[in-house]
Amino acid sequence: MPDLGTTLLTLARNAIAGHFGLPQSPVADCPELHDMGATFVTLTQHGNLRGCIGSLEAWRPLARDVQENALAAAFRDPRFNALRADELPVTRVEVSLLTPAEPMSFTSEADALAQLRPEVDGVIFIAGQRRSTFLPQVWEQLPEPAVFMAHLKQKAGLPAGYWGPDVRLERYTVKKWKEAAR
Repeated sequence: MPDLGTTLLTLARNAIAGHFGLPQSPVADCPELHDMGATFVTLTQHGNLRGCIGSLEAWRPLARDVQENALAAAFRDPRFNALRADELPVTRVEVSLLTPAEPMSFTSEADALAQLRPEVDGVIFIAGQRRSTFLPQVWEQLPEPAVFMAHLKQKAGLPAGYWGPDVRLERYTVKKWKEAAR
């Protein structure tokens, strides 16, 4: 039986290579590829972020979700210029498969922070119409829960110290696969 992680990484890289008209690798068909799935595709170059786009909810088949998020990470992440064909050989692909998000119950920001599980939880921050998320991998750069949360609020366009009655938090976990260093 083919390895799901290897298959997802190949699908992601193939989607980007196909955009450039480059050769693509064969992909094994795993039954899971046809199930609904939510993924994030992260691109890095020499350890630096080069693009990251994903789905928080499973609403399309896993294979298609990975392909579309790979293309979005490469060509539509507003933080970066579109990936160029000559960058692809030095671009490392990572795919994260998300579990369904679960709402958190808390009485205060301190209570919410105490419940977070560093390096385990991906967190969705919601306040009014604003929403942001960090994958569990972000804990590697922001290991302190209060700092992690402050950056998550800023990503949502709010001040780092913001907290109000409209704040909702959800958490999820991921299975992740990353290509070998390039």
